Amino acid sequence: MIIVLGGLVIPPIAVLTQQSLTEALFDGSRGAFTFEHYERLFADPKLYVSARNSVTFATLSTIFALAFGGIIAWVVERTNAPLRGLAYLTTIISLGMPFILYVLAWLFLLGRAGPLNDFYRNLTGSTDTLFAVHSMAGMVLVETFSWLPLVFLLFSATFRASNAEMEEAARMSGASIIATVWHVSLKLARPAILATALFVFIRSLEAFDVPMLIGTPAGINLLTSDIFFSIRAVPPDLGHASAFSVLLTVVIAILMYFYGRISRSADRYATVTGKGYRPRPFDLGRWRWVGSLLVLLHFAVMLGLPLLGLLWVSVMPFVRPIRFAALPFATLKNYEAVFKVPAYLTLTWHTLVIAAAAATLGMALMVVTGWLVARRKPGATFLDQLTTMPLLLPGIVLGVAMMEIALRSPVPLYGTLAIIVIAFVVRYMPYGMRYAFSGVLQIHRELEEAAGVAGASTLTVLRRIVAPLLSPAIAAGWLFIFLNAAKELSIPILLSGPNTQTMAVAIFEQSTNGQFSELAALGLLWTLLMTVFAVVFYLLMRRQSSSAYR
Repeated sequence: MIIVLGGLVIPPIAVLTQQSLTEALFDGSRGAFTFEHYERLFADPKLYVSARNSVTFATLSTIFALAFGGIIAWVVERTNAPLRGLAYLTTIISLGMPFILYVLAWLFLLGRAGPLNDFYRNLTGSTDTLFAVHSMAGMVLVETFSWLPLVFLLFSATFRASNAEMEEAARMSGASIIATVWHVSLKLARPAILATALFVFIRSLEAFDVPMLIGTPAGINLLTSDIFFSIRAVPPDLGHASAFSVLLTVVIAILMYFYGRISRSADRYATVTGKGYRPRPFDLGRWRWVGSLLVLLHFAVMLGLPLLGLLWVSVMPFVRPIRFAALPFATLKNYEAVFKVPAYLTLTWHTLVIAAAAATLGMALMVVTGWLVARRKPGATFLDQLTTMPLLLPGIVLGVAMMEIALRSPVPLYGTLAIIVIAFVVRYMPYGMRYAFSGVLQIHRELEEAAGVAGASTLTVLRRIVAPLLSPAIAAGWLFIFLNAAKELSIPILLSGPNTQTMAVAIFEQSTNGQFSELAALGLLWTLLMTVFAVVFYLLMRRQSSSAYR
């Protein structure tokens, strides 16, 4: 397993480092050692502008995502506000929507032809716009919305496990609900808040969809978009892109170090003990309707408005404002085109094959690795470190590295489905490891020892004992990798060829060509397919895991 995982993880990092420190020769090979790429990088004033934009974008997105997502999570888990179940339904369905489609939906809603600016013009008679979506504010707003599901899920787990005794003591001492939340609830959740904030900040630095679709038309470049443009230059400036990538990787590595330190100190804030654990919700009284309004706002922002905008665009022959006068022009031709064009069926097949293969291979590797690490076999620490290393590589950076590996390979790999699957396996390896490792920890080793005494080999123990009992964790990890790989853009946009595009790449290219109506129909059908697939798969695996324990 060390050889297999090392062969997957180490080459991308080695290739990036080599490209950034060597000259590029005319035949595509690497020449002498040089610092030229870094000297040119740091001498370019655009680097500092892009770095400042990236930090500003990531900081503001993190602050707003934590504020709104944390409030919704607290209302759902710690109060008796009605409609709390709607928040979970919203989050689950939103996870099936490709992120690039979500960005495009908000581009329409907040764009010049969208309902916000159209209402403003009708109200004031002005020809201007109230809100310019192609701006830093527009980038931050859409990125904030994109992180709400994850922030909600992370904070929900924290608030759900919080002991109510301290909060009740504060209330009995005369503290208001707001004072109790500020002085007790948030302070007890401080490790989760800091860890989540750092995680969202790191992932926002790595963001690609929003910078490309919203920032680039406004001339706002971030580090990730600079890397992409270096690759797409003619001829491609791989050395410059690699230097950019190494710089971003070093920044992420430093932030991940602090993320680990925060996570390790979380036990000092434990409140669930062997006595007095009562996770009772707050009674909001007459303020319950405020909590319900917040849940409805969460639904509108995360699901209602984006789906409504996409539905409107999908039934219009071209993008136009949402007005009753436009209803006679509604048509289903865009949906007919999606079903009639063979290329869309090919895109669907490619995406499903890539996502399923990456999820299957990734979880197969991580089940074995998670078992080895959890049972502290020889080399377990090194294996754990290997599976964590891909967290240091943003998607666009990993795409650059895998592209160079594919171009150097003696076997034709560039532009094939295989290189995209390999890249996704590396990309989501750390997440699959967490699912597998946590699941193995819940299986007592005496079951494996009993099988060993009965004469079972290690492979038999893994196949007949560990894997069936681990099926819930395997299913959860498989579904996580599948859904994320199906909507990932930053990796396949660099690795796919004309005949191996994924759905996310096709949506991106169609959006740049202005085919919004047909694109909206395609995106809605794809979202429906992913949602149905996730629900059916979850129900089937839940039934299978239940039978595994009987």
